Amino acid sequence: MRLVILNHPFRYEMEKLSREFFPEGIEIKEEVSGEREIVTSLFENEISVRFDSLEKRADISSLKEKNDIERLMAQLLYSVLSEKTCYSPSWGILTGIRPSKVMRNNISRSGEQKAKKYFTDELFVSEKKTDLALEVAKREQKIIDLSKNNSFSLYISIPFCPTRCSYCSFISHSYESVKKLIPEYVEKLVEEIRLTGKIAKDLGLKLETVYFGGGTPTTLEADDLKAITCAVSESFDTEKLREYTVEAGRPDTVTAEKLDVLKQSGVTRISINPQSFNDGVLEAIGRRHTGKQTEEAFLLAREKGFDNINMDLIAGLPTDTLSGFKNTLDKVLSLSPENITVHTLSIKRSSFLSEKADYSAALLAEQMLLETEKRLYGNYFPYYMYRQSKTLGNLENVGWCKEGREGFYNIFMMEEVHSVFACGAGAVTKLRSVKNENIERVFNFKYPFEYIKDYESVIKRKDRIYGFYNSYNN
Repeated sequence: MRLVILNHPFRYEMEKLSREFFPEGIEIKEEVSGEREIVTSLFENEISVRFDSLEKRADISSLKEKNDIERLMAQLLYSVLSEKTCYSPSWGILTGIRPSKVMRNNISRSGEQKAKKYFTDELFVSEKKTDLALEVAKREQKIIDLSKNNSFSLYISIPFCPTRCSYCSFISHSYESVKKLIPEYVEKLVEEIRLTGKIAKDLGLKLETVYFGGGTPTTLEADDLKAITCAVSESFDTEKLREYTVEAGRPDTVTAEKLDVLKQSGVTRISINPQSFNDGVLEAIGRRHTGKQTEEAFLLAREKGFDNINMDLIAGLPTDTLSGFKNTLDKVLSLSPENITVHTLSIKRSSFLSEKADYSAALLAEQMLLETEKRLYGNYFPYYMYRQSKTLGNLENVGWCKEGREGFYNIFMMEEVHSVFACGAGAVTKLRSVKNENIERVFNFKYPFEYIKDYESVIKRKDRIYGFYNSYNN
């Protein structure tokens, strides 16, 4: 679909909103061709949106703020496209990745009732999604309030997996393809962790949460995991951590020996992620394990004493059906993990699925999310939420938990509550000022071979942490 931008600076928002109605792709133009196209324009004191035979206009002479004009144009665009396509996306014109943050900010300014009204009347968000954003916002706030001015979290990147899933766009590599790099990678990672610990100590910071992600950290052998976790415990004060999470996302990487290492290292929370319990779906997305292996890994973790386990599911996976997704929910609920995170499939350009995306799965994914809410509410509660670009139906990812079992790191990181120091290939340190909420990023090299080769540059970049804290936080 062609989107024409005439004389206004709102290209990004108009493109994102148009993509909700035409997910197969948007082509941006700056002149009218006469073909079937969406035309958005701003001339003098009037904005307009036209699609096919329907055109809507609005006077903007009384509007002084750019954001107000952009929102009004988005409202016109949504109204025109909804009417012509007979489709009304449930998140309305709200295209950002953090709906609950928008809700929290509006509650802070105007109170709960006006915040809800703003969502439904100005952003055109459905009542159901508005209620979801409100509940998540209130639960997030309780966790956010725990963070202090000297708080920070630590992220450790292990960018290796047994195989790469077809939907994955993360920087991850199959274990076999980079096996020869791993000893040196672990050695450099341990050095970086120790340096980062010194920086945190010099700055007088308090570590709140640790998160090992990737990739799949448990792709590493037990000895390598032990070396890395030992570096963490030797370099940081982990005695008062609120949470210590390690992704054991691929059940085919979970062993008794690795679980013993994690338990002995003080890890308090792990993820064992089925994505689906349908073996046919698992095969279709390139995961070399079965639903039975997921159950066995979960039960082994329970046997080893892990009492805080998350399980990830994905709605809208290729070949999955509503009945199959219901069966997956049945199985997960029978295991009774403390956290269940339900993602909506996102079709990323760098994933293997990108060339054969079936966007007709959007309605099915929405049915799956509705089924999730119906089945989980009562025993579980939504506690954090975010959205990704190119997600089926512009839908959301929601973390559900049993009462009092929220995942702290998820909220601290997603809502940018405090700084997150990151170590390893592909890791990005996010520095947050306590004075004005400014965010600055310090990037590590993406790929393990770059990280190893240019390790001195990685270490040199870490000096920016000192500069940031001296500039913003003193």
